[in-house]
Amino acid sequence: MLEKIDHIGIAVPDLDAAVAVYSRLFGIEPTHREVVASDGVETAMFEVGESRIELLGSLGPDSKIANFLVKRGGGIHHVAYGVADVQLALDHLAAEGTQLLDTAPRPGAGGRLVAFLHPRAAAGVLTEICQPDPSRPSGDH
Repeated sequence: MLEKIDHIGIAVPDLDAAVAVYSRLFGIEPTHREVVASDGVETAMFEVGESRIELLGSLGPDSKIANFLVKRGGGIHHVAYGVADVQLALDHLAAEGTQLLDTAPRPGAGGRLVAFLHPRAAAGVLTEICQPDPSRPSGDH
């Protein structure tokens, strides 16, 4: 089912500062930056081979990232795996009794359809499954 590690999501208290640090340390610039208002986050994506690093900044005190930062501080927030079809993967996982946070794919950052599994389902790791969103232009993938 899993095709690749699509990206690692990292929660950061200050997105602009984190982007500057990553750019300086690793000599790369973000290839994509986007606000995902439905999740209350702004993301910055850095390409690393066929995978990406996604820095996640909060848009306000009520976002999931803000709550994560209050509880745990900055750091790895989730691991995202690429799949061929998010809905088929969700249907399979649901049939296996997996605890899901999403039962259907939804638009995410970087031209992806996404869905999340509860951390209890994957050894304590918030897990995202994603695929390119066919309804978005290929330049957004």
